[in-house]
Amino acid sequence: MSKLTKNQKLALAKIEAGKAYTLAEAAEKVKDITFTKFDSSVDIDVRLGVDPRKANQMVRGVVTLPHGTGKVVRVLVLCNPDQEQAAKAAGADYVGLDEYIQKIKEGWTDVDVIITQPQVMGKIGALGRILGPRGLMPNPKSGTVTPNVAQAVEEVKKGKIDFKVDKNGIVHSSIGKVSFSPEQVKDNAKEFINTLIKLKPATAKGTYIKSIYLSSTMSPGVKVDVKSIDA
Repeated sequence: MSKLTKNQKLALAKIEAGKAYTLAEAAEKVKDITFTKFDSSVDIDVRLGVDPRKANQMVRGVVTLPHGTGKVVRVLVLCNPDQEQAAKAAGADYVGLDEYIQKIKEGWTDVDVIITQPQVMGKIGALGRILGPRGLMPNPKSGTVTPNVAQAVEEVKKGKIDFKVDKNGIVHSSIGKVSFSPEQVKDNAKEFINTLIKLKPATAKGTYIKSIYLSSTMSPGVKVDVKSIDA
């Protein structure tokens, strides 16, 4: 086992062992235990009482964070020529169709989100083996396959993210930056958690939200008291 660094020891010393903090306290604590020289991401991990192996217990959705993610999101729009100008005006970083499909086939995936129209999905389907493993494949459920590409671009740029429970029943996402105020981190976390609650599968039995942790890049996790979410 590797030795703890000085900063890791300092961070752990600031967390009370076994304590579950209120969401507001956890938001402050994450800022307090982060010692990176760059603006770290703030992450949330929520363990759900679901069995992702069952299709009727798969939790997947989208949420627009009130304060955005703090990240610069690079958006590619694959669309017909009549939508190109609107996509560019909405803030898309790259707009086109055949030329970008060819670039992707050649290995280019230097974007964070790909948005497209339903009528061109036939051309994009062949890119699944490249885009799928990278989480870039457009999907109607995440709002990235839509007739209104301009609106989708605006939403993504404002902080709309999509998420999906993993095979262990955990939903993980970045919800901001350490440079955010504790109140902003709390607001984003609360919106994310409330969205998860709304998506509770009817077939899920027992405790749905089992645990919540906030952390930043390279920091320990701070346990959140699930009962404090409504506070």
